[in-house]
Amino acid sequence: MSDYQAPLEDMNFVVNRLLDLPNFAAAIGNEDASEDLLQAVLSEANKLANQVWSPINASGDKQGVKLTQDGVKSADGFKEAYKAYADGGWSSLYFDEQYGGQGLPFSFSMPVAEMMNAANMSLGLCPMLTAGAIEAIFAHGSQSLKETYLEKMISGEWTGTMNLTEPHAGTDLAVITTTATPDGDYFRIKGQKIYITWGDHDMTDNIIHLVLAKLPNAPEGVKGISLFLVPKFLVNADGSLGEHNDAYAINVEHKLGIHASPTCVMSYGDNGGAIGYLIGQPHQGLAAMFTMMNNERLVVGLQGVGLSDRAYQGALKYARERVQCAAPGTKQRGAIIHHPDVRRMLMTMRSLTEAGRAITYMTAAQIDLSHQALDEATRGLALKRVGLLIPIVKGWCTEVAQEVTSLGVQIHGGMGFIEETGAAQHLRDARILPIYEGTTGIQALDLVGRKTLFDQGAAMAELVQQMRDDLNLHGHAVSQQHRHNMSESIDGLESCCQLLLEQAPGDVMFAGSISFDLLMLSGYVCGAWQMICSAGLVAMEENESFKANKLVTVAYYLDHMLPRFEAHRRSIIAGSDSVMAISCDDL
Repeated sequence: MSDYQAPLEDMNFVVNRLLDLPNFAAAIGNEDASEDLLQAVLSEANKLANQVWSPINASGDKQGVKLTQDGVKSADGFKEAYKAYADGGWSSLYFDEQYGGQGLPFSFSMPVAEMMNAANMSLGLCPMLTAGAIEAIFAHGSQSLKETYLEKMISGEWTGTMNLTEPHAGTDLAVITTTATPDGDYFRIKGQKIYITWGDHDMTDNIIHLVLAKLPNAPEGVKGISLFLVPKFLVNADGSLGEHNDAYAINVEHKLGIHASPTCVMSYGDNGGAIGYLIGQPHQGLAAMFTMMNNERLVVGLQGVGLSDRAYQGALKYARERVQCAAPGTKQRGAIIHHPDVRRMLMTMRSLTEAGRAITYMTAAQIDLSHQALDEATRGLALKRVGLLIPIVKGWCTEVAQEVTSLGVQIHGGMGFIEETGAAQHLRDARILPIYEGTTGIQALDLVGRKTLFDQGAAMAELVQQMRDDLNLHGHAVSQQHRHNMSESIDGLESCCQLLLEQAPGDVMFAGSISFDLLMLSGYVCGAWQMICSAGLVAMEENESFKANKLVTVAYYLDHMLPRFEAHRRSIIAGSDSVMAISCDDL
């Protein structure tokens, strides 16, 4: 199995050139965010990913986790690998300096998160969930909660989770039954949550659970949901740990992939009620939780990019080494990389991964601008752009990861279907990505509903105009045919959004029927947009090989990936008729 090596040159290129790091840093008033610092950060992170996290990826997959009387035991080496991550300060990169963070832009954490998830996604899920919990507490928690919990979570000394799903309530959170009963200065939490990632483990001394529950006499539906902080161990006034809270993992799920990430069934209040503390206002829990959810969805899209790159690296190495029959134009047996169909698969993997990386990092930069831009107009525009792009990043990058990791298996042939090469693990691990943190269907409905119909397409119109402006600016770097194809795809995206606005009011099934196709169409067009920008900016790079390869990768994407938008456009035009024509009983 090949060891993982972060694609440092492309990562630096995306942040330095595509995000225009000097001007970006000035826009958010962060003097520390320099190219030299970025290069140093990524170089050190690559050492951790390659030397510490990656070597235990396969062994963790084979060993899995175990629920014992003392709680969940992590796979061998995971506790030490996590400690190396926390001790290195990697968990604190972009958090507030007031609580021990390093104060770097959120977008600086993107390449680091990509590396860690590519190296070992099972382990990478732990700091990912912790970061989301930190964000929710920082945005909505009381000063007392912040002072008690944030510093230790930001340092990595404690980890965090989020608890939404119940056995009878998946996406439909309106029907959760977990309760929170007032008891002095805190609440007694009772209920059961399922699919809780890293809900219990032995890597840190404490775990901070964020739990959705309902207060007595709460309003019906989602308007009655509140958010509570429930620590595994209670925290004394002096900051030391007290007794075990009434919160326990009672099962760990046996899953298709991410075997070394404990997916727990959590039980709260079996012995009188778990002590919890209200985060934010009563009945406003879902809004508080979405502070956590938004960035989680972006990072899940990034997990798709990371796994895609890991699969590409393994497939490329195998294709260079595997000797089979003679390729066209040759007479002797040679490595399969010389065969056109293998090259097609490798270039598909490469181009989709690089496009996904660009879209994801760019969206992270928009998150930074939405919070930290020095002028209000920039913050407002960035906030709208983030809302529009998050479902595209989460949906498209994770769907693409299914194709890329599957191609990784295909290139390995029979060796990919068995476990020894590692290709199968990438495919198995990637399969969860379009499911958790909101399925692709949920992202698609968000895109057509709250992000397009709600504002009558205003945010999408601004994005379309941005694409046209950037095509005019950078189109010189690609062929005339490529410019034409890109212009045509932008027009197609615009016309499909207009069709949505026209048809949805009169056809209740239209939006849902075309939502997936609109999301995927948007993803392919956004990928092309960023690839054309890359072509225009790569001339600034010194490495001639990198420049040449980037231009070829852009050309391949525009030739072979972008045309997929037309299939999605035609499905959108077809509408809902054949989607809904057969009755449920006859399907």
